[in-house]
Amino acid sequence: MSMQPASPQSFSIRPVAPGDEHALFALIQALAEYENLTHAVTGSAEQLARDLFGPRPAIEALLVEADGRVVAFALYFHNYSSFLTKRGLYLEDIFVLPEYRQGGIGKALLSAVAKVATERGCGRLEWSVLDWNESAIGFYRSLGASVLPDWRICRVVGEQMRALADRS
Repeated sequence: MSMQPASPQSFSIRPVAPGDEHALFALIQALAEYENLTHAVTGSAEQLARDLFGPRPAIEALLVEADGRVVAFALYFHNYSSFLTKRGLYLEDIFVLPEYRQGGIGKALLSAVAKVATERGCGRLEWSVLDWNESAIGFYRSLGASVLPDWRICRVVGEQMRALADRS
């Protein structure tokens, strides 16, 4: 029996907090399974916690809660554009559990990341997508992202980034 997608009113987005690392790592493992890359997951929830909350955090994350549990995440970090001479935000992973897709969670989560980038004065928001993942590519294009040839890098800049940030 398949669960109905969460409605846009029935979820919340919040920054990851100490104690969330096991729930986040479980979602990372679910993402790896979806991408047929479980063999590539060699980290741990403990290392994730160090990278999120240690003395020099390397990453940040947003979590989505619905039905009393964590059902989606976005993990990101700053990069830099020498051409723009501005920091950027790189979205390493975004994932919504399959039973919660089609309910607006992915759009809201990507919009929330774009809002972080916009508020911090970033010059761009970028991420990669696997070339076989046509549904994700279509989703990203529908939100205004360009899917760059060869590299499959998705990017929103300027007005597109602001428009995406305003979708929340």
